[in-house]
Amino acid sequence: MKLKTKWFNKWSKKNHITDKKLLDTLNNISNNLGVTDLGGSLFKVRTPKIAQGKSGGYRTIVVFRESDVAIFVYGFSKNEKSNIEKEELKYFKILAKDLLSINRQEYRVLEKLGDFISIKE
Repeated sequence: MKLKTKWFNKWSKKNHITDKKLLDTLNNISNNLGVTDLGGSLFKVRTPKIAQGKSGGYRTIVVFRESDVAIFVYGFSKNEKSNIEKEELKYFKILAKDLLSINRQEYRVLEKLGDFISIKE
């Protein structure tokens, strides 16, 4: 299951990040390319800006469990923010634990309610 939160969907549209780029980002997690493992199935991943590459691009926070679930929960531009704060990391780890406890059927309901958006393959 590949999803993005309602907030992340709005942010990614504003920054012209396509579902194709998000799928590429998930491949990078699987191949450990430009990825920081934050623990607790939480990853910070480089996502390139158009015509700028990864280093000056975006950072996305993804809840990821191989062959099961991937949920984009947060993103920021490297020129706006250098990294996430310790308090934010604590929050994201709690969020990851909660999101991983939800089953597929519940995700489908939440998707219908608009809380999550499926990433188009």
